[in-house]
Order: sequence, then C-alpha cells, then structure tokens
Amino acid sequence: MFAYAFTFLAALAVTFILTPAVKNFAVQIGAVDKPDARKVHHGLVPRLGGLAIYAGFMVSVILTVGFTYEMTGIMIGATCLVFVGIADDIVSLPAKVKLLGQILSAAVLVIFFDVNIDWIDLPYMGIIEFPLFISIPLTIFWIIGFINTVNLIDGLDGLAAGIATIASIAIAFLAFQMGQWISAMTGACLGFLQYNFNPAKIFMGDTGSMFLGYVIAAVSVMGSMKTAAAAVLIVPLVALAVPITDTVLAIVRRRQSGVPIFSPDKNHLHHRLLAAGLSQKQVVLVMYALTAFFSAAALLVVKLNPFLGVAVILFALGVFIFWAKKLGVMREVILPPSEKDEK
Repeated sequence: MFAYAFTFLAALAVTFILTPAVKNFAVQIGAVDKPDARKVHHGLVPRLGGLAIYAGFMVSVILTVGFTYEMTGIMIGATCLVFVGIADDIVSLPAKVKLLGQILSAAVLVIFFDVNIDWIDLPYMGIIEFPLFISIPLTIFWIIGFINTVNLIDGLDGLAAGIATIASIAIAFLAFQMGQWISAMTGACLGFLQYNFNPAKIFMGDTGSMFLGYVIAAVSVMGSMKTAAAAVLIVPLVALAVPITDTVLAIVRRRQSGVPIFSPDKNHLHHRLLAAGLSQKQVVLVMYALTAFFSAAALLVVKLNPFLGVAVILFALGVFIFWAKKLGVMREVILPPSEKDEK
C-alpha cells in the first residue's frame, strides 16, 4: 500500500510542478487553443498540458516500477503517441494522419512487446483463446478505441482528466497487479486538474487525452493477461460507458447527416447540457457523477450473477441513451461554411 501511495504522490508532485513550465513553453511556441463557434472557452488557452501528465506518469513509474518488459513497451508506445499529440496540438494534423500515428503506437505494444488480448475467462464458458490473426487486430482496435474515446470527451475544463481519474480507480480495484501504474496515472491527472478545472489555465490537448486513453487501454489488456478474467476488460468498458456511448452516437449522428465521421460538432452530451442551461462546472460534475455511477455498477457486476449484472448495465445504458436523445445529441449536424468547403 505504501508503494502505491508513493507512486501516486510522486506522479502528482511532478505533474503539479511541471505544468506551469509546460504552460509557458506552449505559449512561446504558439501551441494555444483559439476560441471558435464550436468551442466553449473564451480567449487563448495554452495546450500541451499532456506533456506534464506524461512526465509525471513516466517519472513516477520509473522510480517505483522500473523498466519491466511491459513497462518498456508502454513507454515506447506512449512516447510515440505523445509526439503525435504534440504535433497535433501545434499544427492540427489531419484526422487520417493522427489515426495512423495511433495505430503505429498501439502496434509497438501489441506486436513488438506481445501485449495482446489472446485469452479470456468467461463465466460458464471457461477460457476462450484467440489466434494471433484475431488477437493482434482486436487489441490494436481496443487501444485505438480508448485513445479516441478519451480524446473526444476533452471538450470542457477538467472533463477528460476527471473522468480518467474515476475510471482508473475502478480499474485499480480489479487489476491489482497494475496498481502502481494506475496510481501513477491517477496522481498525474489530479496534479494536472489543479490547473485544468474551470476556469482552465491550460488544456491537456491531444497530447494528454490520447496518452490517458492509451494507458487505460494498455493497463486493462495487461491485467487481462495476468488474470485471464473478462472483468478486467469489462470494467474499463463500463466505467467509460458515458464517453463511449457519446462517441457511438456521434458517429451515427454524423453518418445520418451525411458528413465525415471526424467532423466536429456541438451535439456531444456536454454541449447539450450546456445548451440546457447548466454551467461548465455543473456539466463536468454531472459527467463525473455518471462516470462514478457506471464505474460502481461495473464493479458490482463482477460480484453479482453475471446475467443479472449484464441486465442491470443494459438497463442503465438504455435509460442513459434515452435521456441523451431527449437532450438532442442526435440532432442533425450542420457544418459551418468553412468545413462544408473542405468536405
């Protein structure tokens, strides 16, 4: 327990100390977020805050866990992804280029360090093994899915950092072998949140949001390898049910509107809650509460009868989707003139 606490505090301290320096660096190189019709902030806000999160996580884990085989794989893959995030935060990379960078970063861990979802233990069914031609693309898809899920919820001050923190705590209850890694991520998020909560002094940018998604996905995969329990994969999936569902609804919404899937819009759940009259802080707290609810539900599932647990989760998801639709998340996407021209 002391080791976990030290890992957490080290990541928190490093991130907290480095964030102001990263903020000044972002301003100097012009990595700032400019307000526009889709964004909710006012004035120029530095990006690249994810560099401080990355540094806090890495320093903490190196000091406490060391260069284990899996850790080396995460470090190399995450570093590749952080470079992609830095480039995007400075010059705004095309969506396809960013996706390619995500695939390559995931492939480093999956192919070169053999971190795969190659078997799971399902209740009443026993162990199911996956051949390489299934496990490799499945794991890469898993990692990319979490990267983009966290990336897409980074739309309000403190939203992504807070949700990642709550989800990481839920994962820690099951993936005990990954406890120190999870403690490092939680500490880094909380250290950064001091500067990122509304009104934000700095944004994590794609550098931070993609990194957090990568770590959550990688830890869940490695947890499944060590325990073979499907619960280690189910818990992060359910804990992030709100942003995952919001992402799926966004894809459906954009396809129905005939616009590219990666086209930004203002129909995400947090946008609709703002339109309903809630303040940024209130919306973020609502999203925190929803994430905490689904995280707790995910943990309860592993203690309940599996079929009853799945029924509870599906019912909760149905209620959530119905509520989200009532708020207007499925409204038609209307692109601004500049984006229509690009299309």
